[in-house]
Amino acid sequence: MKTLVVITGPTGVGKTELCLSLAEQYGIDIINADSRQIYQEIPIGTAAPTPEQQKRVKHHFVGTKSLTEYYSAAMYEQDVMQLLEDTNAEVALMTGGSMMYIDAVCNGIDDIPTVSDEIRVEMKHRLETEGLDSLVEELHRLDPKHWETVDRRNPRRIVHALEICHQTGHPYSTLLTGNKKKRPFNIIKIGLTRDKIAKIKRGQIIYDHSELYEHINLRVENMIRCGLIEEAKSVEKHRNENALNTVGYKELFKYFDGEIDLKEAVRQIQSHTREYARKQLTWYKKDTGMTWFHPEQLNDIKQLIETNL
Repeated sequence: MKTLVVITGPTGVGKTELCLSLAEQYGIDIINADSRQIYQEIPIGTAAPTPEQQKRVKHHFVGTKSLTEYYSAAMYEQDVMQLLEDTNAEVALMTGGSMMYIDAVCNGIDDIPTVSDEIRVEMKHRLETEGLDSLVEELHRLDPKHWETVDRRNPRRIVHALEICHQTGHPYSTLLTGNKKKRPFNIIKIGLTRDKIAKIKRGQIIYDHSELYEHINLRVENMIRCGLIEEAKSVEKHRNENALNTVGYKELFKYFDGEIDLKEAVRQIQSHTREYARKQLTWYKKDTGMTWFHPEQLNDIKQLIETNL
């Protein structure tokens, strides 16, 4: 039986170089599980593997879609499952920080129908003209069960739920079974962290994120030096696309609009990236099947993999 090694962790933790080293040592490709690195127009802001890194190791699902193309976790699941079926290698390596993509491959995703272009265009237009509050009210009416649990400040989640409601004629919540699918391969989940235990207060572990935060701040500064401002300018005409509703571009669009200066835009990118990393860590803590390592523990990670092959 084949084995899928999943290496994940918060943004900026150091997944790329470690996975390149592992892939080179095992002679295998890398399957990208970052939902934004799929888009070809935004390699700098998504910290996508560079052309030099992609020469070292073949990558799948990096720069394969345009910002205007529709792509979902369900489509990603199908594509990766087909790739794993076609490969002759006994070990596959998947890495990234998009939790829904990783979960879709490891556990499966509910069979949600693909939304038609007409409905997607209509819902995008309604979000722009009516605003989020109006769509939240409609979701409350069409699917009160999902309305209770969804993040009502997240336009992407609200719009997607309404798209499914209109596509199927049924509440989105009725399609969410939560059933795990059996996979024809073993899965080894590895999480990367730079956290240290700072203290234990009332039985709760308080973590020190300072090392991760320093890496994030430095990475944002490096992105700016490498041309993130110019990249954001080049895709500004697509600013309403869902793929650009993400940290880095939202703040620079505000800078372009004159709402904030560049120094404040950079500060916000760093702050919002750190906030996103904390959310990722909260998600990962729910997965009891994850084994955690510091990114520099390459030999320990190799030992875990080889023990479980």
